[in-house]
Amino acid sequence: MTQPELAEKAGTGLRFIRDLEQGKKTLRMDKVNQVLDLFGYELRPVEQKREQ
Repeated sequence: MTQPELAEKAGTGLRFIRDLEQGKKTLRMDKVNQVLDLFGYELRPVEQKREQ
């Protein structure tokens, strides 16, 4: 699948797909989830237990 095809199927912009593939450190979680949803995945925060 090409980047333009992925952007269209996910409902995001091509620039977002490029940033995602290049590992940009700040991306909107909702847009990441739009892409992941195509593959049956979801990104979400999880609680971490910290040792004191």
